Amino acid sequence: MTITLTTEPVSTVLQTLLTAEQEGDPAAFEAVGGFPMDADAAERAELLKNVYMSVSRTGGELLYLLARAVGARTVVEYGTSFGVSTIYLASAVRDNGGGTVITTELQPDKAAAAQRHFKSAGIGDLVDLRIGDARDTLAQLPAPADLVLLDGWPDLALAVLRVLEPHLRAGTLILVDDVNLDLGRDVHGPLREHLAASGDYLSVTLPIGDGIEACVRLTDGAKG
Repeated sequence: MTITLTTEPVSTVLQTLLTAEQEGDPAAFEAVGGFPMDADAAERAELLKNVYMSVSRTGGELLYLLARAVGARTVVEYGTSFGVSTIYLASAVRDNGGGTVITTELQPDKAAAAQRHFKSAGIGDLVDLRIGDARDTLAQLPAPADLVLLDGWPDLALAVLRVLEPHLRAGTLILVDDVNLDLGRDVHGPLREHLAASGDYLSVTLPIGDGIEACVRLTDGAKG
């Protein structure tokens, strides 16, 4: 059986992008003075348009494994950036028999670069890239989501999840990246409180990178 993740051109494109992140992100963060959480989302996106902020190789491999395990055919991603995590997810969708990764990016230059990376990796036919605010771009989905990755601005993650909730089903897997990232305040606190209090989710924090929250939806959404 062919494993898309480990075959060309996907493997080479991922290696190139992960290397570029390791070499460029520290300097890019320093140039803008860190992570400007006091700016609004559009300002942050512009300031950090050259910063990858992608999943680690281990995190990406976990995304692939989990998407394969649940047989994901409809995947939703908040926060495309340069497309690293999208390529991991699309590789899984291809190996699951096909489907769509619906991903959204606020910064147009990053979106254009991601689109080029998808084409180079040979997975562009599996990706629906939507440019704009995720609270708008993800309001309409063609089918209930099998897997959701929340990997955009963390202070907006709860708002994005609320937009997606009508499109979730019992069994939808939701992954939230960087839940333990130290930004001077608990930016994921409201999201975690919602997951714990709503009665619609079970979740656990995985000690990978800056923490990945893995959640399963227990009930169908209104449109699920």
